[in-house]
Amino acid sequence: MARAFDAIIVGAGHNGLVCGAYLARAGVKVCVLERRTLVGGAAVTEEVWPGYKVSTASYIMGLMQPKVILDLELQKHGFEVLEPPPTVFPLADGRTFTMWGSPEKFRAEIAKFSSKDAAAYPAYREFLLGLAPFLKQLLFEIPVDPGGKSPRDLAKLIGFAWRFRKIGSKFYDIYDLLTLSAYDVLSRWFESDAVKLVLGFFAGGGGANSSLRSPGSAYMLVRSVVRDQATPAGPSGFIKGGMGEISNSIRRSGEAHGMVVRTDAEVEKILVGNGAAHGVRLASGEAIDAGIVIANANAKTTFLKLLSRDQLPAGFVREIENFRSQSTVFRINLALDGLPHFPRLTRKELGFDYPVQLTIGDSVDYMDRAHDDARYGRIAERPFLIVKTPSVVDPSLAPAGHHVMNIFGGHAPYTLRDGDWESRGEELYETVMRVLLVHSPGLEKRILHRQILTPRDLERIFDLPNGHVHHGEISTDQIFFKRPAAHYADYRTPIQRLYQCGASTHPGGGVTGVPGHNAARVILSERRHWK
Repeated sequence: MARAFDAIIVGAGHNGLVCGAYLARAGVKVCVLERRTLVGGAAVTEEVWPGYKVSTASYIMGLMQPKVILDLELQKHGFEVLEPPPTVFPLADGRTFTMWGSPEKFRAEIAKFSSKDAAAYPAYREFLLGLAPFLKQLLFEIPVDPGGKSPRDLAKLIGFAWRFRKIGSKFYDIYDLLTLSAYDVLSRWFESDAVKLVLGFFAGGGGANSSLRSPGSAYMLVRSVVRDQATPAGPSGFIKGGMGEISNSIRRSGEAHGMVVRTDAEVEKILVGNGAAHGVRLASGEAIDAGIVIANANAKTTFLKLLSRDQLPAGFVREIENFRSQSTVFRINLALDGLPHFPRLTRKELGFDYPVQLTIGDSVDYMDRAHDDARYGRIAERPFLIVKTPSVVDPSLAPAGHHVMNIFGGHAPYTLRDGDWESRGEELYETVMRVLLVHSPGLEKRILHRQILTPRDLERIFDLPNGHVHHGEISTDQIFFKRPAAHYADYRTPIQRLYQCGASTHPGGGVTGVPGHNAARVILSERRHWK
């Protein structure tokens, strides 16, 4: 009797859906299984309270790759970007810094803080843009295995070197980004700490367990150049209907080519026989057979929970156990009966109507202190806050005149030195409000509903290991050919016919679609072996 499916994908996060959609377009009979009632993983929109649609985890489309958007024709399936006004940084000295999208306006903003830095900015931008082609190319590379001993591994390594033969001295620039702190790299160009804070903020505020002064954090500086904003896929911004519409559009694209998606279908076990995966067993007891299995779940869940350890090499298990994924971020979502007022951020001050995107973390020292608190198991006394009010741009997210506010913050460690998150969640909320009310007095009077998501909640709801939004640190020892483990970074695993396609693989977390895209390439290249 013929199998119902060629491939089963464990987890309908956006990468699992991307992988499934590519496979379906190639004629593969694929079934995506999701334990929750909705698809998307961390890229979801949920009606947390009646009439309020909330992007409960990921909050803005900043990195989704145009190639994936265009390949899967997502714009035909509900994918629509809404451009918000620029991000605003209130600074410690009472001034504000606006991150204009135009390089000329951004340079003029820098000049308010340092004419020397404004003069240096074009050279810094040229530095990043000079790396951009190689970094974009690297995103879509299948990681090679420098430690492999087979002729095939050697051939792949030679091929990789040949494709990047033009990199020349820029190799050293990329090496610096992987090893130096964001602060050290930025200090080569800029003197103003305010400029360093704005340009390097995501080194300490992008979900990594680091600060601007942490070695290796310079890697996050390239965020601004790894996505081409000038393609038919459109720019970065809010997604109409919330982040869940990214996932829904991918689902619709895949279903148009025969992909099957099942929700409320939690996978309990990946079935293995004779060293090869051949299906899954659901928590309900149902078994589903398939030619291959593809895990979109994080690496710790996949290899330490869905498989028996005796089915895997001991060294591999040890690497997965040691894959660093300690999170220090949290989410707070609010339903408001009107727009909060920010006295310092008027139209006259900003040059536009409202601070839809507000980042609170007013100095490099502020960010360092927050990180230090978390290192010692404490909730940061003054956490950084990335505050978005998407309903200003997309009124469909809330009842008329009402709004939703998304707050992504840190640092608050997964493992607290004193107490636990069950008893200290309210303390986190009060800490956040204390910081936010400095900028928006009276905000608390606007709040109708609130949702507090601690690192433990992010793990429980979205299966993010230790609440880590990237599935694990994106650091020199956990990227490319070491993600998630040596010899198995190419979307394959120690078990035949079992593949990986989630953020635990290259190039890591963020809503990019790249792990799903790359995994599909590998799987289709081996189709003759499993069909």
